[in-house]
Amino acid sequence: MEDAPPVRVYSQPGCSYCRRTKEYLAEHGVAYADIDLTTDRAGQQFMNQRGYTRLPVTVIGETEIVGYDLSAVARALGLER
Repeated sequence: MEDAPPVRVYSQPGCSYCRRTKEYLAEHGVAYADIDLTTDRAGQQFMNQRGYTRLPVTVIGETEIVGYDLSAVARALGLER
């Protein structure tokens, strides 16, 4: 996708919703950075500062989507769902 906003997915291994979100992005050709919260201290700080406890957290540009919500992801990316 040209001119697409940067996408980050804050996730943990074994999280099925995280996996599904990343699969959805890949199926639509959306490049994303996968932030593994079990090893990434900056990612852990991001979550803690915002008080987020649900996964995944998908950040698309300035939009932060907390939890598994492919409809919100599609809207933020301008995709039909």
